[in-house]
Formats: sequence, C-alpha cells, structure tokens
Amino acid sequence: MNRSLTELYDELAALAPEGYAVGLHIRYANPLIYFSKYPADWVEYYNANSYYLRDPLVFWGIGTTGTARWSEIPLPDPFGVLKKAAAHNMNFGVVSSYGPITSRSMAGICRSDREFSDEELTILADITARLHIAAKPPSDLTKAQIEALQCIANGDRHTAAAAKLGISESAFKARLSSARVRLEARTTSEAVKKAREYRLL
Repeated sequence: MNRSLTELYDELAALAPEGYAVGLHIRYANPLIYFSKYPADWVEYYNANSYYLRDPLVFWGIGTTGTARWSEIPLPDPFGVLKKAAAHNMNFGVVSSYGPITSRSMAGICRSDREFSDEELTILADITARLHIAAKPPSDLTKAQIEALQCIANGDRHTAAAAKLGISESAFKARLSSARVRLEARTTSEAVKKAREYRLL
C-alpha cells in the first residue's frame, strides 16, 4: 500500500473511534481505491444488502463536495441505512467529499458517543483532500505503452511481443521502461498490475 495513504488512514483512525471508510477517485460509480475500517459485522451486512446503492451518504457525496455530519444531510433514507448503522454502535458520523464529479473522493468517519466538532470536520476535510491527491492515478498511458503492457499481460515474451508489434526487441523494452516510469512501478509485473487497477488496460 502507498505509504502516504497508510499515514493518512492512521490520521483517520485517530479521528474516528468507531471506524472510517474511504472511496478514492470514484468513476462510473466505482472507486479506484476502497478501504474500510468500519465494524466488520456492519461492513458484511452493508455489502450483503448492497446498501452502497441505497446509502444517502453516498448520494450526498457523489452529488456535492464538502463536509457534513450525518445528522445534517437532508436526503431521505427509505431503507433506514443510518438507523441500521446506529445498531452497530455507529451513532454519529461525518462524510467528506472532494474532487471533480468525474473522479470524486469520499471519506466517512463515525463514533458512538457524540457529534463530531466543527474542528474535527475541518480536519476530515483536509485529510480527504490529501487522500484524493495522494491516490491520484497517473496520466493516461500512450497507445504504444498500453500495447506493450497488454502483450506482457497476455503472457507474451519480449521477442514474441516485439514481433507481434512489428518493432525491435529493444524498442519493445523501451516502451515497457517508459510505462514503468509513468506508472511509478519498479517492475513490469507491477506496472501491469497498476495499469489494470487504474483501468488503463
């Protein structure tokens, strides 16, 4: 895991006694990175009931940017998601949303004993912005870089891949090298993994 993300998750943990969850760079309803430290029984129940499709906090975060206490969000909750969360000791919470609609990031925190203070909301907003920046995917790869990585992903060896693309083996290796640099990957296999995670392949 990205070291800066781990450090930011630690900051969230210090702020949220009953846990937190983040969805970073949400595109087409799917986050590039999702990480949750909400109570395990709640996460299991939430996922089993597909509440992410019914959660007013998610709708609020996708629809706007900013930071708000759960109790202040004026959206209907016909499935009683927040009431059911309270049954898991998640009585008070805050959601923060940051970034453009095409690549939005959200973070939620909760506690059992009291509402979060204005200062804690400000801290969450800052952490959410830093998470968004730390998890920013690389700029798109070139067509040549994608083709080279795709060959490796398909199991081709360098010589065969170069022949398939009609280039020399050294040119093929240069494409892989430039793809690794752009993806900040140490190895070609790591570059393939990252390209898949970023949905570039």
